[in-house]
Amino acid sequence: MFNFKKILALSILLPMSIMVKAEEIGYVDTVFKFFGANHKIVIEAFDDPEVKNVTCYLSRAKTGGISGSLGLAEDTADAAISCQQVGPIELSEKVLKGKNRGDVVFQKRTSLVFKKLQVVRFYDKNRHALIYLTYSDKVIDGSPKNAISAVPIMPWKE
Repeated sequence: MFNFKKILALSILLPMSIMVKAEEIGYVDTVFKFFGANHKIVIEAFDDPEVKNVTCYLSRAKTGGISGSLGLAEDTADAAISCQQVGPIELSEKVLKGKNRGDVVFQKRTSLVFKKLQVVRFYDKNRHALIYLTYSDKVIDGSPKNAISAVPIMPWKE
């Protein structure tokens, strides 16, 4: 049976279980808002916690205005991702034994409760590459908007 309290608790606690923090690199304003912050595109960077020397850069929409400034607005599902090898790659056992459904490596809340932006990693053993997928989901209705980035695992040359 549908249990609203359990879904609410999970939607609040699940993003806290993934401790990867993104560092804001910068932003551009896209729409001027007379009251509150402007609408923006924010660029953030985070390191994959299970793959040493892979950094992902994520651009995402951030809603401004009064509701956005108070953290009450819902951001759109628009995002893009680019992941790069920044040193010799070291894969953890978790990555090597990866599952077909991928492993969540990053989440960010994009509404007060029910919506989040996620980055999921897949390991393509046949092509020796890592694939990162970003998408937005809601408890009830997600979005098909998505973006991917592939990182070939190659010997590092300095």
